[in-house]
Amino acid sequence: MSLEQDRSAPPASTSAPASASAADVKLSGWKEQQVKKAVQSLLKWVGQQKDKSSTLFDEEEVLYMQIAFKKMPMQPRKDKPVPLPLPHPLYTTEGQSICLFVKDAADGQGGKDAKKKLAKLEKNGGVAKVVDTTKLRTKYESHEAKRKLCKSFDLFLADDRVLPSLPKLIGKSFFKKKKQPIPIDLRKSNWAAEVKKACACTYLFKGSGTCINIKVARSSFTAQQVEDNIHAALCAGVQHMPKKWANVQGVFLKTADSVALPLFQTLPDAPQKIAK
Repeated sequence: MSLEQDRSAPPASTSAPASASAADVKLSGWKEQQVKKAVQSLLKWVGQQKDKSSTLFDEEEVLYMQIAFKKMPMQPRKDKPVPLPLPHPLYTTEGQSICLFVKDAADGQGGKDAKKKLAKLEKNGGVAKVVDTTKLRTKYESHEAKRKLCKSFDLFLADDRVLPSLPKLIGKSFFKKKKQPIPIDLRKSNWAAEVKKACACTYLFKGSGTCINIKVARSSFTAQQVEDNIHAALCAGVQHMPKKWANVQGVFLKTADSVALPLFQTLPDAPQKIAK
């Protein structure tokens, strides 16, 4: 069966669509034909791996765009991600299982208050489980409990007020699996809108390394949807990096287990001679 068949498109974003195309990519030597070739090759490879697998679970693969820089961005790592709107969202409030981390109230009823408010929203506002910081410290104290929680949900959101304290509470599993909680503003009255807005974006986590990985698609997307998201995420993401387009050494597409297929590569800058 062709990989382009039976790939259902995710529902359209409720926010303004991210508009970007190959013409918006300001990289000399960027070839759209190379992008198409890489996308089709990776989708084909994912399909072949799925056919070989004996698992009974029909799990989607996440596709990552990897951006390599000519020079290491001299900036500290920030756990608060930068949202990058996508024309074809990776997540929807109807299609994925979402967990929300909330701040404890003074009376310790933070989670219960959130549940009461979410219960009034259609389908709990897209959130399947609410966990407050006290429960993270107690029920999910062990490494095994943290790993199990990480595996149980597709997406994790968090009240932005508790984001700084979460790395110690949730452990390394979330960061290894690229499931860092996404901050949302629960001080606003329309929680459902905040959840939907978070689902409509992918996220750039700034660091001090020479490469960053951005989730851009799922293996159930069509090749065109993957290409659209690559253009949107690349054009938006580069704007948040030092020297922007001038610092891009290469752009690649991969899954967690595949080789990185090149979308764009350029030679490194010639070393500068030190005057005597």
